[in-house]
Amino acid sequence: MTDPDYILAAIGLMAIITAGLRALPFIAGHWLRRHPLVHKLGDALPLSIMVLLLVDTLAGQSRQNPAGLWQELLAVALVVLLQWRTRQTLLSIVAGTAAYVALRAL
Repeated sequence: MTDPDYILAAIGLMAIITAGLRALPFIAGHWLRRHPLVHKLGDALPLSIMVLLLVDTLAGQSRQNPAGLWQELLAVALVVLLQWRTRQTLLSIVAGTAAYVALRAL
């Protein structure tokens, strides 16, 4: 059986680490706003994350789809087109998701 003091110490340590990680952006905010690396990451990271999510979805879902890859590719093409034309990330994601769900329902 596990010692209750050990469990309480582990929970307390986890709470301290969690609170510290959540407070870190506020504590280091002045440094983060001025640092050039943070600005560079802010410019490139959203696009990188979207590309990784699209590749993962294409690879994972295409294996499970007996109709082939065309539904995924059409939804990705819509996302790329909307992102290129409007630069509205939320619109691209919602429209691409809705198109993919509609195409899979066919």
